Amino acid sequence: MITKYLKILEYDKIIDKLSAYCKTYIGKESISNIVPEFNKDTVIRLLEFTQEAISLIYRKGNIPLSGIPNISASIKVLESNGVLSSLALLNISKFLKISREVKEYFFSSDDIDLSSYSKTYDLFDSIYTNKSIEEKIASVILDENTISDDASSKLSSIRRHRKKLEQDIRDKLNFFIHSSTYSKYIMEPIITIRSDRYVIPIKEEYRSQVKGFIHDVSSSGSTVFIEPISVFELNNEITNLMVEEDIEIERILSSLSSMLYNYANYLKNNISVLRDLDLLFAKAKYSMDIDGVFPQIIDEKFIKLVSARHPLIDRNVIVPIDISIGKEYSSLIITGPNTGGKTVSLKTFGLLLLMAYSGIFVPAKEGSTIYVFDNIFADIGDEQSIQESLSTFSSHITNIVEITKNATSNSLVLLDELGSGTDPIEGANLAISILKYFYDLGAFVVSTTHYQELKNYCLTTKGFENASFEFDLENLKPTYKLLIGIPGKSNAFAIGRKLGLNNKILDFANSLMKSDDISIEELMKNIYDNKIEIEKEKEEIEKNLRQLEMLRSSLEKQNDMQKEKQIKIVEDAKKEAREIILSAKEKANAIIKELSNLDKVDIATANNLRNKLNKELKEVSSVSSNSGLNLESLKELNNKFSLKNSNLSNESKGKKNNKGNMSSTNQKSNSTVTFAKGNSFKAQTISSEINVIGMNVEEATFVIDKYLDDCAIAKLSPVRIVHGKGTGKLRDGIHKYLKTNPHVQSFRLGTFGEGEMGVTVVELK
Repeated sequence: MITKYLKILEYDKIIDKLSAYCKTYIGKESISNIVPEFNKDTVIRLLEFTQEAISLIYRKGNIPLSGIPNISASIKVLESNGVLSSLALLNISKFLKISREVKEYFFSSDDIDLSSYSKTYDLFDSIYTNKSIEEKIASVILDENTISDDASSKLSSIRRHRKKLEQDIRDKLNFFIHSSTYSKYIMEPIITIRSDRYVIPIKEEYRSQVKGFIHDVSSSGSTVFIEPISVFELNNEITNLMVEEDIEIERILSSLSSMLYNYANYLKNNISVLRDLDLLFAKAKYSMDIDGVFPQIIDEKFIKLVSARHPLIDRNVIVPIDISIGKEYSSLIITGPNTGGKTVSLKTFGLLLLMAYSGIFVPAKEGSTIYVFDNIFADIGDEQSIQESLSTFSSHITNIVEITKNATSNSLVLLDELGSGTDPIEGANLAISILKYFYDLGAFVVSTTHYQELKNYCLTTKGFENASFEFDLENLKPTYKLLIGIPGKSNAFAIGRKLGLNNKILDFANSLMKSDDISIEELMKNIYDNKIEIEKEKEEIEKNLRQLEMLRSSLEKQNDMQKEKQIKIVEDAKKEAREIILSAKEKANAIIKELSNLDKVDIATANNLRNKLNKELKEVSSVSSNSGLNLESLKELNNKFSLKNSNLSNESKGKKNNKGNMSSTNQKSNSTVTFAKGNSFKAQTISSEINVIGMNVEEATFVIDKYLDDCAIAKLSPVRIVHGKGTGKLRDGIHKYLKTNPHVQSFRLGTFGEGEMGVTVVELK
């Protein structure tokens, strides 16, 4: 595609937008290389790459690409077997670390099926990592000016020896400056360094009193910095050690550099892969920010953009348009007055196709369909003054000549104000002829014009269709709503009358109109008015349907909440009943234990205990009848008590003091109590999926909070939350809530077959 057509359609501004989303210097440098592709399979592949990147952002967050150092020059040094500086080596270590983190970003999660990322898998898999080299460099080079003492045993030995010598020098100089003999010669009792040698500041007038070498003089001349003769040899030794240290550091850097020689190509490959990933994720983030969609790519020559928005215009200002071409017509002519909508619609149509061809989701709604042309041509220019009309016409014709030479039956041609800038009659006829040429060629054309003749031509010619932007006569301003099938009206007379233009002027102007033109205008007016009325009725019907759907959803939600409330009441009642029965069982066991511990037979006491047990059983019987809980254990306890009471009665008739018999009845009960388990009840009544589509975030989190409590009690996991795709606000709100819920172990978006981005799967603790 010729670059000038990209610029006309403002594609370069989209590239500038993308550049801001790149995180690396290589991404920003390469962003200008992005161009639209005009092959269907390639376009689908690019969009699928972007789709996978968007999915990864939703599941894993942003890719960790920031802060990549520029190592291109260092790679060239390695390729020539040179030695890298400490800073260059540190940058390679940092580059390897970022490469590893990017690879781990993709491969680290166990809960994601990586086979569903067939496009991006190979990119991440091809990243070279070498943690050993990365950490080796980082351990040896602490910063660009510091090599670790542990880099080698020789370097460590040199530095230890140097530190010892430095301490010896300090000791001697400290003795010197604090001695009674020399202290009066000292300007300040400090030790300093000049030319890498230790010196002391001596007053200028006493310079001859101190034997040594002068290395510096203060700016005022009052102080000289002298290296006393007593430390001269020690300073020489330090200087020699510094030379040895530099040689050893150079050897260490050379060793580290040679270690990287065999990996230069891997580093170059990583630069290429990280660049591609940066560009890919820039497209993904931009696509998300403009609420872009993956348009359906079809073989049929048909374009349908639903609620398409120009991505460079504030979405709070721009009015989305529905625009389509193909099937019944291949030439769409947008007519009407200059209201700003016609040119923007042309650019929107062309620019959104170019974005899709570049792997960027388009700012439109689901259901948008596009065809991949072999080229897109555009002649769109701002109107110029009357004095420049000739140059304007010449410019348009020059562009159209070039388009006619290059367009094919598989091209899209966008023409703004076709035929303008010359005699109206000749311009209109020339415009019709140009449109017919492209129609006969088989190319698709979307054009804007003022000419009445083009409106009439579209009304009577197969393959051509009129379109216009709605105009609010009441408020004298455009609505920017595109109406397909309706030719534009100038509204000149209506606007003049609305603004108070003299009726005589309007009447005379109207009388000058040809009767055929008046009839056609009337016909178009009727069509226009009918269309507007139908559109209004359609909007009203859709509004009512939306309200009914909201009402239905609200009633269903209230019904579900009511059911949940009823279930909770029943569960609370059962819980209370279980507690009562358990309490009764404990009391019954206590009574039997008390009976078993009786040393003597006491019928009165036994009867009192029996009455007490019967009272407990009677109190819980009514609770049990409505709770669904098992009272057999209590009845068994009562039977055991009755048996003991009977034994007591028999023993009272026999040998009341026979302790052997008494002990035979004094066995503690080992019976167990069986209750309907709360968890089992939950498992039978709680679904593994909850649907919150249609709710706002606050409503959804309230319902989900109760649902997860029930699932946790029921030991039910995993569970599915169905929130739909929509704008993503509900999903993001739910995910934010799930991060704070104490029952949640982890969560993820659904995979293919699970509902994908419309479903969140939650694992409970």
